[in-house]
Amino acid sequence: MNRFDLQKLRDLPIEGVAQRLGLRVSRGHKSLCPFHEDHHASLSFNLRKNSCRCFVCMSESMDNFDLVMKRLGVDFVAACRWLADEHHLIVDEWKPSVAAAAAAAKEAVFDAKRYEGFFLRPWLSGQARRFLFEERRLDPRVIDWCRLTSWRDRQGVNWLQIPFFDAEGQLIGVQNRNLQQGALPRFRFPLGSRCGIYNLPVLKRLRPGDELWITEGCSDCWAMLSAGHKAIAIPSATLLSPKDKELLTALASAFQTASTLQPPAPLSFHMYPDRDAPGERLFLQLREVLPGLQHHQLPLGCKDYSDYYVKQKSTI
Repeated sequence: MNRFDLQKLRDLPIEGVAQRLGLRVSRGHKSLCPFHEDHHASLSFNLRKNSCRCFVCMSESMDNFDLVMKRLGVDFVAACRWLADEHHLIVDEWKPSVAAAAAAAKEAVFDAKRYEGFFLRPWLSGQARRFLFEERRLDPRVIDWCRLTSWRDRQGVNWLQIPFFDAEGQLIGVQNRNLQQGALPRFRFPLGSRCGIYNLPVLKRLRPGDELWITEGCSDCWAMLSAGHKAIAIPSATLLSPKDKELLTALASAFQTASTLQPPAPLSFHMYPDRDAPGERLFLQLREVLPGLQHHQLPLGCKDYSDYYVKQKSTI
């Protein structure tokens, strides 16, 4: 992990990090301090310095690394991995030869041919099936469409293998998701993987007047597809690249072109932002690109659309 990767982790909005750690941050930028018996929201967040401090039990402010290490009781390396995994940031693994690893990552080209065969005949382990069909209650047709597969590493850890395709259906990246709860790392990416907007092949199926739903993360996208909607996903609230913005702008413009035979029927864009600060920030970023993006509010008690979908399925 090089200094640029560390800076990305350091710059993550600290209130968002705190909420991912289970803290409830008020609009006044305060939270109950989890490090002592607190009843008066003593933990204050400084957005300008991207830090926090409890003036009851702390002698100095904490940054993202300090907060994660103290809250989870882990060392610096584990805190870095947690921050990267939880926010879907692609960073190099911590290795002794930092400079060499960083240089190799920059020069790497994704070897699609090496991975294409895995998705021609997908195989799901028992653990993958439990995760997808019992825990997430997903439609098997969606799993087939997304061509999810699984594998087990030499340590016996089960991974869900998630392919990323471009709009033409060409494999451009792979995300490996650890199916062992609480295990680190949570995600792995082959060198050179381009894991930007997920489920781009659905763009070929859009028609004038359709609704396109934008979700945060692959899991929410699978849930939205299982609910019968056309959907794409931004990998994370922290990963909306300029290239992705250009793609979305071009998509919206393509359906605004007037016809000599009939008036244009533009796409409508919809989103259920995650119930946290990063989710709302992602919505605002997307709305700059898609001014007509419609905000839908998740019910209380649902942290994201996957959670909402599972609760709906459980009541049927």
